[in-house]
Amino acid sequence: MNDLTHQQLIKENILFRFLISPDRRIFRHLLFIVFIGTVLYNSTSIIANPIAVFAYFIILFYVNMYVLVPKLLFRNRNIEYGLSVLGILVVVAICGSFFNPFNKGNALNIPLFSFLTVLLLAASSSIKLFQKGMRDKQMIYELERSKTYAELEQLKNQINPHFLFNMLNNANVLTKKDPDKASEVLMKLSDLLRYQLYDSARDKVLLTSDIHFLEDFLNLEKIRRDSFDFLISKDGDLSGVQIPPLLFISFVENAVKHNNDATRSSYVNLYFDVRNDELFFKCINSKPMLRSVNNTGGLGLANVKRRLQLLFPETHSLHIEDGSESYCVTLTIKL
Repeated sequence: MNDLTHQQLIKENILFRFLISPDRRIFRHLLFIVFIGTVLYNSTSIIANPIAVFAYFIILFYVNMYVLVPKLLFRNRNIEYGLSVLGILVVVAICGSFFNPFNKGNALNIPLFSFLTVLLLAASSSIKLFQKGMRDKQMIYELERSKTYAELEQLKNQINPHFLFNMLNNANVLTKKDPDKASEVLMKLSDLLRYQLYDSARDKVLLTSDIHFLEDFLNLEKIRRDSFDFLISKDGDLSGVQIPPLLFISFVENAVKHNNDATRSSYVNLYFDVRNDELFFKCINSKPMLRSVNNTGGLGLANVKRRLQLLFPETHSLHIEDGSESYCVTLTIKL
């Protein structure tokens, strides 16, 4: 049973909620007591002392549920639990020989009473084990969800400082070469940081907003580099589509970082297409004639790959082509 199925089962199944929910504990106990009382009330022709039997069943049920099962079964002391049950049956047989709870003339009263004892013990144990199993699954789900959220936040926070560091370096270079361009860069950088601090703090952002963020980023790079050009192509119905924030910036940042070529112009082309409930993204960048030894994506791509695994574990495909003259990333996400 996966996490989603488990959550749907808890929310949609009334019986499971009744058996597990702490706020329904009183109703569960009242229902059990009424059930036992009704059965014994309708068995007065067989049972000579229904009040004593009722007290016995209630005590047995709750001693087993709140003492024997938690202290023995939950701690894997199965042999001791089995011996405890056997001891209860021996006491029942001995006491039944002197204090017959059934009316006279019933030859199978002791075996029948022992069977009812085992049945009651099995019922209370099953309920307790079922409750523990479902609560353990709920706890595991909550821990995994908390861990996933913390990991996503950590990955996103790793991306942001890296991006900011690169942009501040760009502005620092331009302050010496062209102060007007440096001022323009800082203004655009302010817009980018506003997006990162406020919009990207949400779980989901509009795809169009994220594309605008990438466009600002590439415009900053174009200001910094004269021999750089970019293209952003948008197809399909992009309006209203929401995605996790800063999902594409690592691909684009990696493309810009590794296509700087002093001998010829470089480019980064982005393609977005939404159709048939799928988001298609492609990032193609040129590669320099003289490449450095370490031309890998580094921390940024590793982070975004991990984010994709956490956010879309079964609904995304990522393909990377590292050619001789270009580098291409293709990402498809099922919306």
